Amino acid sequence: MRQIVNVSVPVPEEILLSLRIESDEFATQMALLTALKLYESRKLSVGQAATFAGLDEVDFIKFLGQNRVSIFSTSSEITEDFQNA
Repeated sequence: MRQIVNVSVPVPEEILLSLRIESDEFATQMALLTALKLYESRKLSVGQAATFAGLDEVDFIKFLGQNRVSIFSTSSEITEDFQNA
């Protein structure tokens, strides 16, 4: 059974007002963008990042593409993986 931990992040109300966004929508966007960044920095796998973002893997991969983040490793990472195999 997966345990969920809630994290509280204080956000000044003027930020939400400036963005013209409700707090629940802001939290959703924050989770998506955090998952994207954690995946981009290779701290989470696609599956882990998708779960964090609340999406299935296919939708998360589409989200990555919309934000110009490749799911493919760089050539140096592929070479390193090959040498470590």
